[in-house]
Amino acid sequence: MSEFMGKTAIVSGAALGMGNLISRRLAEEGAKVLLTDIDLAKVEETAKAIQAKGGRAEAVRTDVRQYGEVENAVNTAKEEFGSVDFLFNFAGGSPSRVFGRTESFAQRDPALLEWGIDVNLRGALFFCRAVFPFMIENKGGVIVNIGSIDGVTGSSAVEYSAAKSGMTGLTKSLALVGASHGIRAVCVIPGPVLTRPEMANMKTLLGRAGKPEELVDFILFLCSDKAAFITGSSHLIDGGRACGAMSCTRP
Repeated sequence: MSEFMGKTAIVSGAALGMGNLISRRLAEEGAKVLLTDIDLAKVEETAKAIQAKGGRAEAVRTDVRQYGEVENAVNTAKEEFGSVDFLFNFAGGSPSRVFGRTESFAQRDPALLEWGIDVNLRGALFFCRAVFPFMIENKGGVIVNIGSIDGVTGSSAVEYSAAKSGMTGLTKSLALVGASHGIRAVCVIPGPVLTRPEMANMKTLLGRAGKPEELVDFILFLCSDKAAFITGSSHLIDGGRACGAMSCTRP
């Protein structure tokens, strides 16, 4: 029996990509999953697909920039499923890509800078704050923050890289304040993962982008009892891209 059986997981950014995939995988492992995203139609579609297979899932529209909406999502998980055991902070994205903007940093609209920080860092902070009382009540829990290789190497998406690098400090701080309550926090820093075709163009030492399943398997390991001694740490899963940044070549 999976150790996730009967546990409750909240996933932000669950409409697409890795957030969507891990939501489905957690449900397959027997977890009760609350899918949150600003795109309600997408998370409702996934929740219904999980339910059709006999799993337990609910969907809540959540703008991670608004603490009230984050708190509502967390309260819903507690009310519907009885606990909050895992939090996965997947919500994020580069505003240049999301909004199709091509201007350089020197000409970038300050509103895009604000969006980049709010969605990629403040939203994760809000979710962590909202789940902490329930994890303290449970005498334990695991928080997984999702960074980015761009937060390690830097990138022209300045606000995105800045926010994602902040996930490391957030994770360490959560580990410090959570340890006495049995709460662990980890940060996973993906390199290129094939959730979008263009990821295949990002160079790595291993000569390929990661498979989504490789990232999910690693995250689930970090949440498991096998990783019970791991907290406050950040974990690169990037095919070695950080070793040679954008000029990765294999000998």
